[in-house]
Amino acid sequence: MKELWRLSASELATRIRNGDVSAKEAAQSALERLESVNPVLNAIVAYRPEAVIQQAEAVDRARARGDKLGPLAGVPVTVKINIDQRGFATTNGARSHENLVAQVNSPLVDNLEKAGAVLLGRSNSPTFALRWFTSNQVHGKTFNPRDRSRTPGGSSGGGAAAVAAGIGQLAIGTDIGGSVRYPAYACGVHGIRPSLGRVPAYNATWPERPIGPQLMSAAGPMGRTIADLQLGLLALSAPDVRDPWYVPMPLVGAEAPKRAALCLRPGGLRIAAEVETALREAARKLVDAGWTVDEIDDTPPIREAAQVQERLWLGDGFDALANSVESDGDPGAAAVVAAARLKVVDLPVDVIKDSLVKRTTLMRQWRTFFDRYPLLVLPVSAELPFPDDLDREGIAGFERVWESQLTMRALPAMGLPGLTVTTDLVNGVPVGVQIVAAHFREDLCLQAGLAIEQRSAPVSVVDPVAD
Repeated sequence: MKELWRLSASELATRIRNGDVSAKEAAQSALERLESVNPVLNAIVAYRPEAVIQQAEAVDRARARGDKLGPLAGVPVTVKINIDQRGFATTNGARSHENLVAQVNSPLVDNLEKAGAVLLGRSNSPTFALRWFTSNQVHGKTFNPRDRSRTPGGSSGGGAAAVAAGIGQLAIGTDIGGSVRYPAYACGVHGIRPSLGRVPAYNATWPERPIGPQLMSAAGPMGRTIADLQLGLLALSAPDVRDPWYVPMPLVGAEAPKRAALCLRPGGLRIAAEVETALREAARKLVDAGWTVDEIDDTPPIREAAQVQERLWLGDGFDALANSVESDGDPGAAAVVAAARLKVVDLPVDVIKDSLVKRTTLMRQWRTFFDRYPLLVLPVSAELPFPDDLDREGIAGFERVWESQLTMRALPAMGLPGLTVTTDLVNGVPVGVQIVAAHFREDLCLQAGLAIEQRSAPVSVVDPVAD
């Protein structure tokens, strides 16, 4: 029972529901694991052991009373530092937000509590969630538990590193440009970015977001099994009136033909040999599971979608962001702003309006594609996980990262769901694939992800070591 932290969320929830173990025992095991390995990783930057135990004891009391338990009852879950959690600072990795203590939960945190989850701790993120690398001036750097020379990903790098190292069964992150999908890839776990409107979002600590982030950002779970992602998505997607974009769609849609498209080089993207191998192996596993997989030369317009994402992100409020980054002093965020400034200098004054119109056209084209192919398999990134801080190695380093992350940037522009499935280790470095489907068809992504997972080596918990 001592190493309950090794169990999947699904198995742990079942054991707690059946009374085989107590939620308190699971919480104590999770805290022991956190305190054992987090000093090496710096994945979790705030936690309160007494509160963790109190949450677990409440689950045990509910079970003793015979109350109906939620799907995540007793399961330790971590939450990213840019999501409001009552009593904790929503720092977003910025010094100006160090004391921005949330008075109420974000809807998704409320949903986790309603589902019975035990909120284990707050996971690290880069300043203002700006990078695919995780460090900031408030909490420091997070390391990849599989290889300290590689990025843990970003911006939900702390959560992905925690899950990979057995700190919590699930980690909740946000994704506006790959910030769930890429950390999962980099740390060798699974992660899903849901459709716009699937998981309710709102932070009372922040001003209302510009329209671009409203349309492109989504929150989703990272975990070590596909079943755990299904469980996490079930909990997160409960309704909340505070999010006007929320849509009460069923988690399982109409039956669709098991037909997928494989695109190795979307938009002409040049990919590493290891990435191509992973994609072809994933396609082979889908065929083995009864899917028809057609290799296609290209997707619907993906570079145009990436440009829309870029313009909706940078075209409204860039000067204010740049000023905040300069005031904060984080060198990683400053490198992103310096490179991004070159992309906004010539933007027209009506860039947001034009981008929203273009977005409608793109969504129509992609929906038409998914009417033919219910599923699309394509790269997460053009490369294996980057050397840490590659984006700080001048414009050449930044542009190498920017180009490699084409699919990370493009798909949020249309609010599409995307699943990262980790598939293998290449000399100890994770590699995986991305599965995309039409709006609100996360179930198809997860169905295909499960088929690939069942034909791959299971995700192993990492015991990280210091340098």
